[in-house]
Amino acid sequence: MSATPTSQTTYSISDLSKEFDITTRSIRFYEDQGLLKPKRRGQTRIYSLKDRVRLKLILRGKRLGFSLAETRRLFELYDADKSSTTQLNTMLALVEEKKTALQQQMDDIKVVLMELTSAEQQCRIALEESKAAKA
Repeated sequence: MSATPTSQTTYSISDLSKEFDITTRSIRFYEDQGLLKPKRRGQTRIYSLKDRVRLKLILRGKRLGFSLAETRRLFELYDADKSSTTQLNTMLALVEEKKTALQQQMDDIKVVLMELTSAEQQCRIALEESKAAKA
């Protein structure tokens, strides 16, 4: 692995595992899902710069809540249309869906927190009334 990656740079599965702090099993899983396509030299997987970039995008997508199917769809769109127009429009639609879902989750959490606060207050009042009745 060289200091400045070029299109000729290759990586082993352990190089990528260490760089991204993930297991080799995870990398093999992404390969099984068709998201990474390393070359093979015997039993050894040889990952290209493109595979490294894709792995980085898979992990970023995962952090942002994208499913592997959504990530695969974006990769397929990019592979089919290198101008990225379709991919970018699809990405914008997915981002909007994720933002809407997260906003709904935030609203739901706020409602649950209010209900929990109310239940907590009722329990504290009941405890105080119980203490007062015993006194």
